[in-house]
Amino acid sequence: MKKTTIHDVEKLIEAYNLLVKGIESEAIEDEDRAYGGMIRAGKGLLAESLAKRLIEIAWNEIRGDADKLSLNKQTVKIPLNKNYIQRIKQKQVRDYITENIKNFYYTLKTDVHVYIDGKFVIGIECKAYTENAMLKRILVDFTLLKSVFPELNCVLFQLESQLGGDYSDIFKDITYGSYSTHTLMSYFDIDLHIVTLLEGERKVDKPIHKEGYFKELKQQSVLKAVELFKEILKQNKI
Repeated sequence: MKKTTIHDVEKLIEAYNLLVKGIESEAIEDEDRAYGGMIRAGKGLLAESLAKRLIEIAWNEIRGDADKLSLNKQTVKIPLNKNYIQRIKQKQVRDYITENIKNFYYTLKTDVHVYIDGKFVIGIECKAYTENAMLKRILVDFTLLKSVFPELNCVLFQLESQLGGDYSDIFKDITYGSYSTHTLMSYFDIDLHIVTLLEGERKVDKPIHKEGYFKELKQQSVLKAVELFKEILKQNKI
């Protein structure tokens, strides 16, 4: 691991400490926004910023050409599945859709898009925490994206886990997951990488921005995330 990488990771941890410890005071002082909304927005943006920076660090680690990496996400148009048309009973509706097929699409994007030389290689959903009801939506979105980009790597990047099982035991060599999460994933053809930065299951009554419940972001968990991104990026390095 390069010295510059360790330095970058330490800077990320410093930024995390400042942001998480400062979110609540900023939210309380802001009279124009609901307190809860301010907290959620702050944590959500933090997770997204961390994911982007870790991708850049990983790309630098594998000596990727900086000019070939882009994180400027683009909206994806998901086309209508033509098999659906045959299931519509009314002929007039079938004909209408067929005649206007180019107008039938659904726009979609994830929190972070990673492009290498213009190719969309990683989609990342960033969450302050994830529980299984949220995971269902994530799996649906990735299924739609993979209908257009079959080789897309799908990543759930979260500060804390509320998925149950041992997803929050982040330093184990093998993660067995939870009964409910694996059951959900069994219905989707998605190889989902789950990255969790903070130890311990998320507790609703113990938010990490509150004094006394702060969770330390450890260098080991950040470096583990870097290694995962390195492995994915290596497969797509040109």
